[in-house]
Amino acid sequence: MQTMERTEILIDGVAAHLAQEQDLDELLDRISEAANGPARFIDFIVVGNRRMRVLVTPRSRVVISTSTVQYDPRDTGDERTPWGGLFDFEFAQDSAGRAPGE
Repeated sequence: MQTMERTEILIDGVAAHLAQEQDLDELLDRISEAANGPARFIDFIVVGNRRMRVLVTPRSRVVISTSTVQYDPRDTGDERTPWGGLFDFEFAQDSAGRAPGE
């Protein structure tokens, strides 16, 4: 089984998984800058190749974690090719050959 690293970012209790091609160090720098000044929006691409914008303030709490997950060739970070939603039923069904829960 081929694997990849998936980074989860938790900002003020709201979780998102970063798309593969996100530069984590650059994102952390932008979060740090926003947390040390007036509130401002930062943006990044999440799994599903969708852009997310988050308001970061000096009071924001940010937690980053990384885990190893099964490789997903769709997770390119290219927001011009979005896929899925909170749960991509079609992919889950196709990749396992059956619907979830069967």
